[in-house]
Amino acid sequence: MIDGQTCAQVLASMNARGRHVCVGLDTDPARIPPCLNAGAPDYKRVVAFNSAIVEATATVACAYKPNAAFYEALGRDGFLALSQTVAAIRRLAPGIPVIIDAKRADIGNTNNGYVSAIFDQLGADAVTVHPYLGGEALRPFLDRSDRIIFVLARTSNPGAGEIQDMNVGGLPLYRHVARIVASDWNQHGNCGLVVGATYPAELAVVREDIPATMPMLIPGIGAQGGDLEAVIRAQSPSEENSFLINASRSVMYASSGPDFAVAAGAEAGRLDDQITALLEQSPA
Repeated sequence: MIDGQTCAQVLASMNARGRHVCVGLDTDPARIPPCLNAGAPDYKRVVAFNSAIVEATATVACAYKPNAAFYEALGRDGFLALSQTVAAIRRLAPGIPVIIDAKRADIGNTNNGYVSAIFDQLGADAVTVHPYLGGEALRPFLDRSDRIIFVLARTSNPGAGEIQDMNVGGLPLYRHVARIVASDWNQHGNCGLVVGATYPAELAVVREDIPATMPMLIPGIGAQGGDLEAVIRAQSPSEENSFLINASRSVMYASSGPDFAVAAGAEAGRLDDQITALLEQSPA
């Protein structure tokens, strides 16, 4: 719970106030400006860098999304870096949800371990999972009614269509996934979908397949080249505006100099302004 509210309630409130920028924290020690804690262990530099980015973007962010892979790559210090990053978000951006982008899923017993690590040990508010093992296996995640479970539907990578576009009974597989999540897995109102900004046409049909209140986590804006205007246009049938536009590298590495945090804040603010302007242009 965040201030007595579920993650879904907090995000809905953020979206209603016009906040849609999710700041990805995909932190590569090699890209941290040399001026920051030079000579310190990588995990300490990662936490210091993340803290500066969070502080600079807290006025516009609706969520923060550390990608677990970048922390696991740090070895034994990775979990410490991730847990301290979550703690920094709590301190510097109170009330803003933390999404662990881990893309987890396994058999139910193994998922119990993932759930404990992400929600109980790290204290995160949401997680990304993949749907391949089905709802029964994902039950340990889905039963956490106060958190949000973002299920991969149509991802942003160039090769996504190899599996996700497969024709199943006249519909591509990703639409079946979206419909199953919405109709069968969302019993607690705590499910969302991951749909890439690099595929706005697919995003538009998924939005039509699911309730207007179901949040979409949309990666692919910025370094991956997603079309922000097309993404917002795909959302326009929904008056709820239940979506999060994720930007990672374009915000985090907006500058490689001592002004990196100021530049990150400016880039996040620019994205926020663009989203606001496009929403105002969208038909009611």
